Amino acid sequence: MDRNEILDRKKQYIYPSVTNYYEHPLPLARGQMQHVGDVEGKQYLDFFGGIVTVGVGHANPRITGPMKAQMDKIQHTSTLFPHEAMVSLAEKIAMITPGRLQKSFFSNSGTEANETAVQSVRQHTGNLEIVALRHSYSGRSSLTRSMTGIAAWRKTSYEVGIVHAMNPYCYRCPLGKTYPSCEVACANDVEAVIQASTSGSIAGFIAEPIQGVGGFITPPKEYFKLVFRIVKQYGGDFIADEVQTGWGRTGKKWFGIEHWEVEPDIITSAKSLGNGHPIGLTVATSEIADASAGPTICTFGGNPVSMVAAHAVIDLIEEDDLRTNCDVVGGYFRGKLLELQQKFPIIGDVRGMGLMQALELVKDPKTKEPAPELTNAMLEAARERGLLIGKGGMYNNVLRMSPPMNIAKADVDEAARILGESFAAVTKS
Repeated sequence: MDRNEILDRKKQYIYPSVTNYYEHPLPLARGQMQHVGDVEGKQYLDFFGGIVTVGVGHANPRITGPMKAQMDKIQHTSTLFPHEAMVSLAEKIAMITPGRLQKSFFSNSGTEANETAVQSVRQHTGNLEIVALRHSYSGRSSLTRSMTGIAAWRKTSYEVGIVHAMNPYCYRCPLGKTYPSCEVACANDVEAVIQASTSGSIAGFIAEPIQGVGGFITPPKEYFKLVFRIVKQYGGDFIADEVQTGWGRTGKKWFGIEHWEVEPDIITSAKSLGNGHPIGLTVATSEIADASAGPTICTFGGNPVSMVAAHAVIDLIEEDDLRTNCDVVGGYFRGKLLELQQKFPIIGDVRGMGLMQALELVKDPKTKEPAPELTNAMLEAARERGLLIGKGGMYNNVLRMSPPMNIAKADVDEAARILGESFAAVTKS
């Protein structure tokens, strides 16, 4: 099919709520490592990675090779039948996760991983209520939409027992304070919300170490330590939603929460763990996992092909030391983005960690009025010049960039050049 045929059939046969980027959506046909190509043969440098999902490159033979071999052995079992690939991956995860995390439940997506985590902490604590954060994104089921703190992504969310505390958004502090003189006052709102909007005893607290869809909002170093103590004080378990931050993307560490020196009770993940192959992970302490009432199954959870893909991803990250690459190349990328901020005042904030970087665009750096129109224009301009990036934020004014974790500085140079040309094009009078 050509571009028009694909788009015509999409309009005829796909839910209209399935959104696409760009005024004229981009049908992709192939990918190879850090590049993708459309149906017309144009190549793009992919700096969004399928929403922070292609962690080690498109069609990487070190991942697809083991997957193809597994498909020739056995492709599907369901969780009713244990197999070597599943228990081997679970053992590896127990070895690299922080603290006492020991037992895994495999599913198909980040949404399911977060659902499982909430069910687990409710059964473990005997409590119902969950504290989430504003500007968060937890998934697309009824429960996870209810935990999401962005109105546009909460349609048809009706679950009870979910409350939201203010998030640590330093660039737009909800308290009007400035870090560090604020003494991270936003953390105290978690306790205030528990005291005023719950029964006083909670099942758990869920947060992304860096808020993904919210615009890569990165908290100050003290925030999660303060919140962890509050959560424990009120009987809750701490869930780190690592769907986007996991597997070395933030640099140096396997998981984002490790940068804040907190040992979570549960970690959820997906996306880069499968490098584009469907997978969800909920890994918990033995106490929490053992408290889960059964029986339960997941038809496609622990799928042999997914398990082999995930193990290959972890092995590649270890063998190529991509955690260090994310730190080094991510730091280099951050420097390039700060240089762009000096040239273009519409870049109000540069934030993120490792190879998870964002630019918040504003109409005026003093008023900080969001600039969603400029953000859309930047996506279009970058695409025209051969660079794919993402967007997000409560106000749709944040450019999100999460390239494969094995890119090189030369790729950053190319991306920075295109970003510079694109900013110049959209800001010219």
